[in-house]
Amino acid sequence: MLRVEKAAIVLEELSRAYPEPGCPLNHHDPFTLLVAVMLSAQCTDARVNKVTPALFRAAPTPQAMAAMSWQEVREYIATCGLTETKAKRLVATAQQLVSLHGGVVPATFEELEALPGVGHKTAGVVMAQAFGYAAFPVDTHIFRLARRWGLSRGKTVEKVEADLKKLFPKECWNTLHVQFVLWGREHCPARGCRPTCRVCSRLGVA
Repeated sequence: MLRVEKAAIVLEELSRAYPEPGCPLNHHDPFTLLVAVMLSAQCTDARVNKVTPALFRAAPTPQAMAAMSWQEVREYIATCGLTETKAKRLVATAQQLVSLHGGVVPATFEELEALPGVGHKTAGVVMAQAFGYAAFPVDTHIFRLARRWGLSRGKTVEKVEADLKKLFPKECWNTLHVQFVLWGREHCPARGCRPTCRVCSRLGVA
């Protein structure tokens, strides 16, 4: 089966399962989204969503978070893992947003990736979900599924992202990257494909 045929099956099944997927991370503006995505590194979205309400009440803006110590921030995110590193990066990022960007989250990959602890995937999520820019951020779920489903043989996130962008229409990217993540969690996790995974079944890789 050609890759384009596999891609058509993937798009059909994921669109049927999640016709209007929302962002799984609770947020109310670009800054709170950026914070939530930074916290989600090696942590579940469900856990992030449990800690961010209190954090966002204490620091709803870059200015408020920039005024906090990393130790104060760490208290709010204690269950998220890598808490000292994340807390330091959050405060440093907030301070740069204030000093370099007037307290506004920038809407370019270059400026986002220049912030402490913000990599290409994090920038991609913010660009897609906060600013509507066509992006296909690849996390561990998407990397795994793209290779499992024969959509890419890439050994790096960058190569997998490039392959997926070639296979799927640009207007689908922002929705599809969320659909991939949701499907990977529910039907096709790292430990192995579940009987409910129609994609693996149709592709003959179950």
